[in-house]
Amino acid sequence: MLGPTGAGKSELAHGVARIRGGEIVSADAFAVYRGLDVGTDKPSPERRRQVPYHLIDVADPDETYSAGRWQHEARAVIEEITARGRLPIVCGGSGFYIQALLEGLPPGEARDPVLRAALTRWGSRNPAGARRLLRVNDPAAAGHIAPGNLRYVLRALEVLLVTGRRPSARLPGRDTWASQYRVTKVGVSPTREDLYARIARRVREMLESGWEEEVRRLLAEGYSSGANAFGAIGYREMADAVLSGHADALEVERKIVTATRQLARRQATWFRRERDVVWMEPEGALARTLALLDTDSETGRHG
Repeated sequence: MLGPTGAGKSELAHGVARIRGGEIVSADAFAVYRGLDVGTDKPSPERRRQVPYHLIDVADPDETYSAGRWQHEARAVIEEITARGRLPIVCGGSGFYIQALLEGLPPGEARDPVLRAALTRWGSRNPAGARRLLRVNDPAAAGHIAPGNLRYVLRALEVLLVTGRRPSARLPGRDTWASQYRVTKVGVSPTREDLYARIARRVREMLESGWEEEVRRLLAEGYSSGANAFGAIGYREMADAVLSGHADALEVERKIVTATRQLARRQATWFRRERDVVWMEPEGALARTLALLDTDSETGRHG
């Protein structure tokens, strides 16, 4: 289930999971981080008791968590869910993550500038260790890189860490992993006016639920506002206000609402390129989705 932030897809996914014995695989690039609860609108403890959720709270806020790592872990989780005879429901607004899951990662996208800088610093001090690390994890790739070519070694390690796959296995051609499943793509798309009202209401609810206190706690625990997790909408704006000592609540709220609207527009643009999506408005979406799943089950249609 996909769609822009605030569209109502999480509510839909939860409803389908409860009725159909499903488990939800989060495709949210920031819900993976521990401690970022309010601003990422994670499911409440009560909801987690009702439905199993996966790939939430699996990384520390200063940890690098890439699309490749998510793809690797999401595929493993989906295989486990289906092996138990239950319905995996992938839900989120990170379009690149969903694309990586269903189609694989193109070689040119296996990049992470932060990770690359760290590897470069480490590799320049320990080139032999870098080659050893690659040889242990991908002997085939290491064997094809000329001795002394540290740049290629570090690039291979970057691919390995970003994608979770050996660079030597990244052959050209379409990734066929998803072909073993019947895929139904449901997109939730409110009118623009409705979406903007939903966003404003949700931001206000998050602020009233202790978002500022959550950011203060993360900063007090030693996490920098420059950490990867603070790339989530609202966290950097909130951190800047807290650190400056001039936290104007109304101004912070305005900035977060504006940034969230901009994100929603970017997500909508991305999802317009998705093929075979059945788009629907939030109202009545649960009944329509259940009927769609019944139809797809009978016809064997692949999305």
